[in-house]
Amino acid sequence: MTALDLSNNEDVLICEHKTTGTGLIGHAHLNMVGSLNALTLDAVKVLFDAISHWFEREDIAAVLLTGEGEKAFCAGGDIQALYRAAVANNAAGELLDLYPFEFFAQEYRLDHLLHTFNKPVITLGHGIVMGGGYGLFAASSHRVLTQRSKLAFPEITIGLFPDAGGSWVLKNLPQPIALFLGLTGSQVNATDALGLNIGTHIIEHEQRQQFIDGLLTLAWAGEGEGNGRLLDDYLNASTFVGDAPESELAKLAPSQINVDNLSNCVASIDALQGQSSWIDRGIGNLQNGCLVTAGIIWEQLRRVQTMNLADSLRMELAVATHCLRSPDFQEGVRALLIDKDNSPKWSVERVEDLSENYIKAHFDESFAGLWANNPLHDLD
Repeated sequence: MTALDLSNNEDVLICEHKTTGTGLIGHAHLNMVGSLNALTLDAVKVLFDAISHWFEREDIAAVLLTGEGEKAFCAGGDIQALYRAAVANNAAGELLDLYPFEFFAQEYRLDHLLHTFNKPVITLGHGIVMGGGYGLFAASSHRVLTQRSKLAFPEITIGLFPDAGGSWVLKNLPQPIALFLGLTGSQVNATDALGLNIGTHIIEHEQRQQFIDGLLTLAWAGEGEGNGRLLDDYLNASTFVGDAPESELAKLAPSQINVDNLSNCVASIDALQGQSSWIDRGIGNLQNGCLVTAGIIWEQLRRVQTMNLADSLRMELAVATHCLRSPDFQEGVRALLIDKDNSPKWSVERVEDLSENYIKAHFDESFAGLWANNPLHDLD
């Protein structure tokens, strides 16, 4: 089918595909392969403008999100750009660079748009799907994986937290699983993602283009319920015939994870050492990770249980804003991505030393000198 190219941005290619029906498919393709398609503010703005436009169009039947390259759909946000701004702001003792705050606000608004979209959204989450990429994927109605997909919220390694809708993802998992995945940053493979309903379908990694081409042969109409049934039938017929990865979560007994309080939870995860190499890698992330992040995740999961989607994103924006102004994010990125010495010096060294008031302060939505109201206050 013919594609109508609408983009003058090389990082995100925007086009509309004609189909065998009267409806068009809007297609946004992340094209930043050198950074594993990490999201920049400009990329988020292009995505938001295009998807908002497609929301209003009656001739757009569905939206497709894909990523360039073999390795990743999207590895997250442009962490180094956030780091540079945080360093400048913290060194000056004032907000000289507002890039991080604008980035998070725009990114979360995009995630909300996708979660509440009025047409099917198909995201092909091949390879690495992490952080902000996980946010785009999880916000889609049809979440397609390949046997090479690896999904994770690895923010405990850099002093952030599962954001971009991460609260909503974790809320909808069994609590012990949510805590383990959040606190350890463990990667979830396609088999386990399907089992947890994080993903909805799996296709062959090598047949991604064939899968996309097949979407265009469907008789899509304009807006209507029939498109959802049409897509479901196509996806159910796109049978994966390869060797699916072995379940890693099957080796984890949720009953062994203590959910009474953070200290007991961390101790119970540490006690799982030796049960599998996958579990051990996660424990290593937790043991070397940022304990303030661990405290945030615990409080984040407690609060999100009574929130709607918009409330959870407003909460995340408040937490992200505080994290960018605290020393742990700067130190975590320095150790992992800048100096690469993998020896971060976190502000808190023991769970027992975490201040409950300090953790709760990360959820305060008042920011003198930055904004009067949470920038997402208008989300429905």
